[in-house]
Amino acid sequence: MAIATNTRTTYGAIGIREDLSDIIYNISPMDTPFVSSVGKGSADNTLFEWQTDELAAAAANQQLEGDNNMAALAVGEPRRLQNYCQISYKAVQTSGTAEAVNFAGRRNSQAYQLAKRAKEIKRDMEKMMLSEDLAAAGDATEARKSAAVMSWLGTAAAGTSNIIDGSASPVVGIVNQGSPTAGFPNGTSKASPSGSDAVLTMAMINLAMQRAYTNGGEPKEILCDAGLKQKISALGGSVIADIQKDAPGDTPATAVNAVDVLVTDFGTLHIVPSRLCLPNQLYFFDYDFWSIDYLRPFQTESLAKTGDSVKQLMIAEYGLRAKNGLANAAVIGIKDA
Repeated sequence: MAIATNTRTTYGAIGIREDLSDIIYNISPMDTPFVSSVGKGSADNTLFEWQTDELAAAAANQQLEGDNNMAALAVGEPRRLQNYCQISYKAVQTSGTAEAVNFAGRRNSQAYQLAKRAKEIKRDMEKMMLSEDLAAAGDATEARKSAAVMSWLGTAAAGTSNIIDGSASPVVGIVNQGSPTAGFPNGTSKASPSGSDAVLTMAMINLAMQRAYTNGGEPKEILCDAGLKQKISALGGSVIADIQKDAPGDTPATAVNAVDVLVTDFGTLHIVPSRLCLPNQLYFFDYDFWSIDYLRPFQTESLAKTGDSVKQLMIAEYGLRAKNGLANAAVIGIKDA
């Protein structure tokens, strides 16, 4: 095969217009299941506080007829909890020339970059909220930190914890992680596995749900990383549903090998994988008992113009409120691979 002499081809030709799509394809995941599911509140100070309380244990309340010796009960004060607002921001600076030229896929380079940064901060929030960060008041050299989820699932008044240590033998709830008032769960302490990571079992899940139920919680969702999502599916065995295609128009044959809803003795759980969840642990969430409180909601601030450029800041200031952490649970110290 040969090309005739003097045949004009595109190779080396001058003036061919480029073909550049006006769509920018971004594969980065944007799902933030925790941040998207919890409530949204407001804070009036960098340190914000709230109170929790609980009823006395149910008892045989059987009294004498005509009793005239009614002693007043001891008053149980509510618990006063607190957390800090932390600051997250990202700055964007674009030259005047970059603002003037015509970019493919975006009309305004600065606006496009700011939109990207807002999405990145939201992912940062998800990662931090699901981390093991402890509260920090901050100072001139250290940023304030909002205590993350793991700091609020602590010891109940009865001494049993909603955090199940899968690495322990036998599997137990972690207890006595500090004073319920001054320490755990109060954003200043967290639980750690006592041994080597173990294989996830239904017994661990049931124990976590039992503890949350006993304390009055009703978790509706398990949040975990991709590896543990597969482990949960394996707990249900290989669930195969084949629908044979006998005639034209029938539903195509389908094989299902996943567990997305788990029914336990203490409630039904939706299993949600999270790319930003810590490995080796499962969170059992009742989202009604969480909120992210904003001292400053997401906003764009224009910074001082010092030359031929535009500089802006995407910023938010917020903290995590655990309205009552004992309505939730966790299993830690388990293998995710």
